[in-house]
Order: sequence, then C-alpha cells, then structure tokens
Amino acid sequence: MNTDPRVLIAGAPMRALQIAIVGLCIALNALDGFDVLAISFAAPGIAAEWGVDKATLGVVLSMELLGMAAGSVLIGNVADRIGRRPTILACLVVMAAGMYAATHAGGVTSLSAIRFLTGIGIGGMLSSTSAMAAEFSNDRRRGLNVALNIAGYSTGAILGGLLASRLLAETGDWRSVFMLGALASAAMVPLVWFFLPESIESLIARRPAGALDRVNATLARIGHAPVEALPLPPEVAIKPSIGSLFGSGFARITILLTIAYFAQILFFYYIQKWIPKIVVDLGFDASQAGGVLVAANVGNLAGAVAIGLASQRFTLRPLVAGAMLAGFFAIGLFGMAGEDLTRLSLTAALAAFFINAGVVGMYPLLAQAYPAALRASGTGLVIGIGRGGSALGPVVAGALFASGGSLMLVSLVMGIGGLLAATMILLLPREIAAQA
Repeated sequence: MNTDPRVLIAGAPMRALQIAIVGLCIALNALDGFDVLAISFAAPGIAAEWGVDKATLGVVLSMELLGMAAGSVLIGNVADRIGRRPTILACLVVMAAGMYAATHAGGVTSLSAIRFLTGIGIGGMLSSTSAMAAEFSNDRRRGLNVALNIAGYSTGAILGGLLASRLLAETGDWRSVFMLGALASAAMVPLVWFFLPESIESLIARRPAGALDRVNATLARIGHAPVEALPLPPEVAIKPSIGSLFGSGFARITILLTIAYFAQILFFYYIQKWIPKIVVDLGFDASQAGGVLVAANVGNLAGAVAIGLASQRFTLRPLVAGAMLAGFFAIGLFGMAGEDLTRLSLTAALAAFFINAGVVGMYPLLAQAYPAALRASGTGLVIGIGRGGSALGPVVAGALFASGGSLMLVSLVMGIGGLLAATMILLLPREIAAQA
C-alpha cells in the first residue's frame, strides 16, 4: 500500500494509541507545570530562611525560565535532528535530577544554578511534546489536542499545587516541594520508554536508517496497514536549523509569533511567579497563598480547554487576540481585589483564564506555521525567545514592587504585554490567518 502515512493519520479517526500518546504528552506537560511553579510555592519559605529580599527573589524566580529559554531553542532543534522520543527521555532525566538537587541547595547561588539547569530540560520537553502531540493527531482534532497538551501544564500546577500546599502546611519545609517533583519526574521515565513511539512525521522528515520499518511498526500499533515505501522527499530539502526559520517564507511569521509569545508570556508569569508573595505580603500565610495560586491555575486550565474547544467551531486567530485583550482588563480587577482572600482567588482565576487562553491558543498557530522538518525548531525558537519574557516578567515586577508600586499599578504595567501580543497576532500573514 503506497498511501502517505501522514495523509492517512491526518484524515482517519484517531485510534487508541494516538489518544494515549497525546495523553502521555499532556502528563509530561503536567510535570512541566509543577516543576516550573515549585519555586513559586517554595518562595515564601526560601525568603524567610535565607533572608532574601524581593528584588533578589525575583532573580531566583526567573532562573529556570532562563534555562527554559535556552532549552526550548537548543533542544527543540535537537528534537528535529535526532527525533522527539530520545529528546523527551533526556529532558525527563534532567528534570528529575534537577528537582532532587534543589533539595540540597545551600544558598541563592547554588539554587539559581540548579534551577537554570532544570529549566533546560523543561524547555526542551515543552517544544518536543508540542510537536509530538500535533504529529499524532488527525486534522480534525489537532488544534484541540495541541491546546489540551499545553493545558497539561496548568493541570500539573493545580494538582501539584494542592499537594505542595498540604506538604508546606504539614512540614513547613520548602524542600519537600522539590522532592515531590523529583519523584514524579523519575516515575515518568519508564512510561515514556515503553509507551511513547517516535513520531512518524519526524521519521519521514529525517529518514534515519530503518525509518520505513519503524514507520510501519508504529502504523501497526495504531491499527493501520503498512506502507511499501516512504513518501518522496521534497524537491527542496528544508534543513532543521535556526537559519531556516528566518529564511524565505518563514521570517515574518517567526518574528511576529516570537514577539507575541514574548509579550504574552511576560504577562502570564507575572501572575504565576508573584501571587504567593503578593498574598503573603497582604497578611496571609504561605498555605493560603498557595491556595490563591491554585485558583489561578484552575483559571489557566479552564482557559486552555475553552480555547481548544472553541477552536473547533470558530476561527482561532480572533479568539486568541480577544483573549489577550480581555486579560489586560481582568488583571485590573485583580489589582483592585484588596485584602480579601476570596476576591483575590476569584480575580486571579479570571485573569489567568484569559491570559492563558492567549498563550495556549498560540500553539496551534505554531503547529500550522511550520512543516515537520522545522516544527520543533520553530516552536522551540518562538517559545525559547519568548521565555525571555517569562524570565523578565518576575524581575520587572519585583523592581516595580521594590520601588513602591502598588498592586494595581504593577498589574496594569505588566498587562501591557497582552495588548502588544494581540497586535502581533492580528498582523500575521494572510495565509496563516486563513488557516487560523
């Protein structure tokens, strides 16, 4: 049978293995969500034990985000060169080791270095699983599955946050949060080893030795007939490199998506990184502060699922831009919440709903914008450079707070990122806009 496996997967209903692969990618992103936010849950305890001021704490909070930026760019390109599966396994090992090492950190410098290295694994995981989820989805469900994959981040933050808040309440030791992340990451290694095959699209794009046999083995596991030969390579081969992303046909798309992601993620991580400290400074304890952050991540999850479902019926591009604009106004409500735990929780959840809908909605755009040979590289570059926004966000907010800025002022200044991101989305080239 000479059917192109990519066409077969794109047009056929999703089979059990495909659903399981997407589910495993979601679980891996759930680990990402908890591992990234572990430092946020631990931040009040770290500040109290080591006497860390807000400006210094902002730097510590940003270190794994800098690592994620490097990991997304560098390891995303590695995933296009050597495959998704080995890249995901390597990232898991780095994450597990980094979370364990954080429990033995003796000060700000060592903890910052450990969080940077952990972030490299997290960043590589995000770009690799995004490509994997897209490539095992059919056309009908691709946008939804990619959105749900990213929603796994919030799921991990919610479930992990509930456990982390309980651990903090029972032990009072911030190190227990990192130990939880280390154990969870290590437990995922055998699951990935045995149940996650290499992407068929990646095998066809890279054509390593034995590619046809591996493609047919995966097709058999899915429930499709084997093919006699791999599809013919494109007449003009696309090299999986950073330079290709800025070559003819991709430069404008890459620049606009990178600016949009940078601005929106700056906004997103203001909420994610500063909520516990903001709530503690308003007079509540660390466990209550963790509860507000969990509420925000419930909003994150709801926003991710909502935009994924809405993308099945409505044009994605205006949905994403609209969510980004709504996030700016919602963060103003958070800034006005005052010293009321219920209002803080509700407004944080509402703001997070719209902000994260804007973030998650960009991932289907990325999957559409780049071919398989560049998909992990393109996704990795955009989110990697964008992670500069995630690293910059906590630092800028910390500096604004340290200079005497009110919660409302800081919130609105950070919300400008959402306005800029919406503008970039609306400026995407017409051919991308038509698909989205």
